Amino acid sequence: MRLTVLAQGRKPDAALASACDEYVRRAAPLLPFERVHCTTAKAQWEAARSRGGLVVLLDERGTQCSSPELAERVAGWQRSAVKHVSLLIGGADGFSEAERAQAQWLLALSKLTLPHRLALLLLCEQLYRVGTILAGHPYHHG
Repeated sequence: MRLTVLAQGRKPDAALASACDEYVRRAAPLLPFERVHCTTAKAQWEAARSRGGLVVLLDERGTQCSSPELAERVAGWQRSAVKHVSLLIGGADGFSEAERAQAQWLLALSKLTLPHRLALLLLCEQLYRVGTILAGHPYHHG
């Protein structure tokens, strides 16, 4: 299964991009994913559609789950032979009702409204954490 994080909006600053890249690097042997920057919502949705598979929107109205619960969801996708999952992080205005209706799942990282660049870093870390949970690695102490 392939995972792609499609982030919309301004590119993250160098420090944030470096932190995200570190989680992408660490996750590579466990749960590889790629991070793609999209300048517009249209480009983001086109990128998701071109990859096929499931579309997950990060949205404060979505389902909150623990890291082990997220790992179980990812494991379920793997067991179901899902080929690709696109995880979309919206811009400053988030997603419209119509866009939310197009997604297969809405995931909330927090009940708090997060800046999209911070959501990107949190998602990258959580995907790495999911990989470690599924591999039985001690990174996750919960």
